[in-house]
Amino acid sequence: MATVGEWMAGARPRTLPAAIAPVAVGTGVAVGAGQPVWWKAALCLLLALLLQIGVNYSNDYSDGVRGTDARRVGPVRLTATRLARPRHVLAAALGCFAAAAATGLVLAATSSLWLVLVGALAIVAAWFYTGGSRPYGYRALGELSVFVFFGLVAVVGTAYIQLLAAPWTAWAAAVPVGLVAVALLVVNNLRDIPSDTEAGKRTLAVVLGDRATRLLYAGAVAGAFAVALLTLAASWWVALVLLAVPLAVAPVRTVLGGATGPALIPPLAATGRLQLVMSLLYAVGLALG
Repeated sequence: MATVGEWMAGARPRTLPAAIAPVAVGTGVAVGAGQPVWWKAALCLLLALLLQIGVNYSNDYSDGVRGTDARRVGPVRLTATRLARPRHVLAAALGCFAAAAATGLVLAATSSLWLVLVGALAIVAAWFYTGGSRPYGYRALGELSVFVFFGLVAVVGTAYIQLLAAPWTAWAAAVPVGLVAVALLVVNNLRDIPSDTEAGKRTLAVVLGDRATRLLYAGAVAGAFAVALLTLAASWWVALVLLAVPLAVAPVRTVLGGATGPALIPPLAATGRLQLVMSLLYAVGLALG
């Protein structure tokens, strides 16, 4: 049986900034508009974390039973390493999705019932990323899904739930958040190109190849800062995001420098830190506007 520490590692805590970032920025938009609803913001954060952990366990289960994680480099995988029985990992994923659904229903009931559809689509997308007979994560669509759900949907949804409106600042702010989330997935898939290719898993990194994937990572990081600065019209305080630029230098340099295998684990962690710090600075800038 897996230990508590191994279950926590299987939840992949380094990916959690992807859940925290959009909620922080969406709440920053709500604060800037003068109408934050803090208990709803807290529930949005809980929902995002449950979905992120759920998709991590779901990926662990689906990739593990397919055998695509057999030679994977990176964080512990419970199913592939037989630390936990597949059905237990599946139960953990489904439990997270059920808790996320319950949280989403509370938010929908107190905001707008059409959010039930959005929440259902998010859960379906989380499962079919690597689950089902034709997972779209194996067809180079993972980055698009991450941009949509951890960028547009999460930022605009968090703002809408509090404001009952979706101002332009929410849509604009969702783009840099989504781009950094894409960068996080890109560097993860860059590391796994050899094992994914061998397993027949056609991620975007496998399709593009090594060099183009490295350029995509750097472009996503640079694009996030560039688009964030375009929202200076909402608040000059948005320039605070530039304080996060030093955190981007080392991972971009390492990725463009040709690092492979385990050497790409530090850039993955660094991208998570960049995502968290940049989003918090961005949220503060939008709130002060």
